[in-house]
Amino acid sequence: MAENHFKTPVVREGFPFVLLALGVFFLSLYFLGMPGLIAGVLPAFVLNFFRNPNRQVPAGRGLIVSPADGKIVKAQKDPLTGRWKVSIFMNVFDVHVNRIPVTSVVRKVTYIPGKFVNADLDKASEHNERNTLLLQTDDGHEISMTQVAGLIARRILCYAEVSDRLPAGTTFGLIRFGSRVDLDLPEKTILSVGMGERVKGGESILGTLPSEQSG
Repeated sequence: MAENHFKTPVVREGFPFVLLALGVFFLSLYFLGMPGLIAGVLPAFVLNFFRNPNRQVPAGRGLIVSPADGKIVKAQKDPLTGRWKVSIFMNVFDVHVNRIPVTSVVRKVTYIPGKFVNADLDKASEHNERNTLLLQTDDGHEISMTQVAGLIARRILCYAEVSDRLPAGTTFGLIRFGSRVDLDLPEKTILSVGMGERVKGGESILGTLPSEQSG
């Protein structure tokens, strides 16, 4: 189950990187003495990157909570489909654990290999390595959520599986070192965020789904 992988304050996928960073730090102290203290920024950075803070998930029918920490870099309707496109960019200092935006069932998981251009750019959604979850709510709304690798990110982790029913705010995956998450939402969704706003995964409300299914 997806949430069982993220129970510790620092995600277990980060443990090898933490140990490596600590090794570099102690070796620097051993060989360089006091000047080696500067290497202490490395384990501090790694611990910060792989942190997994507790979040208070807001309760409410149809609420869409942010799947990631970061900055809104897109919040607009697709001119062809009329559906809302929302993108959240995560820099290397943001929490990189990803969360389910609405209580839903996973209908499909699709991984697509690709490039690693800057995730802050629109073309990243089309050309970069990515992993897409198709979610269906109890009201029948379909939401597409895509984890997109970035310029430095080289690994997308996703533990959600087809037929999993996951509550809003559930941690399900991780993208390493700078990336973004894209959401494709129903046309009549009422957005609560705009371009440039900062959001927190599992806490910030992005919008509200329509009360009736609209596709």
